[in-house]
Amino acid sequence: MTTLITKKEKKQKDRFRFATRAIHAGQAPDPATGAVSLPIYQTTTYAQEAVGVHKGYTYSRTGNPTVTALEENLAELEQGEGCACFSSGMAAITAVFSLLSQGDHAIISEVVYGGTPRLCNNIFSRFGIKFTYADSSDPNAVKAAIRNETKLIFVETPANPTLKLTDIRALCEIKGNAKLVVDNTFSTPALQTPIKLGADLVVHSTTKFIEGHNTTIGGAVISANKKDHEDLKFIQNATGSILSPFNGWLTLRGLKTLELRMRKHGENAQLVAEYLEDHPNVSQVLYPGLQSFPQASLAASQNTTKNGFGGMLAFELKGGVKAGLRLASNLSLICLAENLGATETMVTHPATMTHAAMSKEAREKAGITDGLIRVSVGLEDPQDIIDDLDQAIKKASA
Repeated sequence: MTTLITKKEKKQKDRFRFATRAIHAGQAPDPATGAVSLPIYQTTTYAQEAVGVHKGYTYSRTGNPTVTALEENLAELEQGEGCACFSSGMAAITAVFSLLSQGDHAIISEVVYGGTPRLCNNIFSRFGIKFTYADSSDPNAVKAAIRNETKLIFVETPANPTLKLTDIRALCEIKGNAKLVVDNTFSTPALQTPIKLGADLVVHSTTKFIEGHNTTIGGAVISANKKDHEDLKFIQNATGSILSPFNGWLTLRGLKTLELRMRKHGENAQLVAEYLEDHPNVSQVLYPGLQSFPQASLAASQNTTKNGFGGMLAFELKGGVKAGLRLASNLSLICLAENLGATETMVTHPATMTHAAMSKEAREKAGITDGLIRVSVGLEDPQDIIDDLDQAIKKASA
């Protein structure tokens, strides 16, 4: 089933603000029972009245009411024409690159989650698709990489794990016929809406801040136009990389508090970043809310809400990789884990964890040093987060 937001529906819903839409979009009371909480339609198939006569659903790989509700919600929050949900963030990215054909060329930001270049270099390259990695924070570098056969420009902003930003408006001016794809996982539409800035497609690992509670794996692609959405729904059905109804329901539940959570993530991260910036044993801190952040003005103009600058930051201890690894081993409250965007604060060592698939040369070019520590700041009391970091830094620096 194709999930599209009609112009009439958009006009009716535009009168509501973000928090209201996050709670209600796609989630009207169940017509059968009046249940306010959307049911989990845990079914494989749907009875049909006659051949070709059904109630909009035939088989859950093609469409499921719970997942459809999530797709409608995300399409509205990202202000797109439609959304397709997938079994993971990487499944969503795979669907995006499946829009390409043999002989096509794509540009990828040199700072992205390590799974993206692994997918492109090791799988899609085998089908005659070419890739160029460019510093997307520099529009001139992207412009220089564009070819006649360039069909896709893929960026993360803020990027994982260095928080480097890409000026979405600037890339829209130079992209030509290529589609601009923005991975909005770090910011979510509570902070940034790339389609409003001119992007063609928005990608999410809904596993992260969208669901927000470390309980699901999922992904989504929101399209700015009907044709791209229909193509992605075809890929979703043909490949079968679908989101389960239960994970869809949990993600919808998480979305109800998205604005509240993102605001608190941002407040906590700001305090943690300021603490780290003043620490004598910390050599650098990367957080868009700091005035010392190299792209602070772009962060302010591209994140137009009053909800802060998100829950992600990165820092490096004096003493490099050895000190960073000692810190990760001496945390008590904070969890060492390969995830982000949840209620719990988590740290990751990108060089050996999330970005281990990248070569050392590629990591260093992207600014992912061996000693960099990524922090997903959670919703605990910020002083408790700071206290745990402080004791771990002392042990790491001893």
